[in-house]
Amino acid sequence: MPFGIAAFRIGVYALWPFGYTTVERRDAGAASCIGNVLWLILAGWWLAIAHIVTGIALCVTIIGIPFGIANFKLIPISLFPLGREIVPSDEPFATR
Repeated sequence: MPFGIAAFRIGVYALWPFGYTTVERRDAGAASCIGNVLWLILAGWWLAIAHIVTGIALCVTIIGIPFGIANFKLIPISLFPLGREIVPSDEPFATR
């Protein structure tokens, strides 16, 4: 179930990444760390490589540059999604 919630979080962030950023949750425990290692091995590498390739392809055109940058923003949450939350960019430290 935590992996499904993490996948939903990535999907929501991928749907509209402009104006938002991700921050680490301080109350995430050891289970989050273990889950991130499992996620990295099973799905994280593939998602990160896909975002890198897509980001480079989008940055080739002038119109695609903002979307390429948005793809590069998705790489950290694709690698380690557990223990993170999405917040507006104007208050990234308000939840800490």
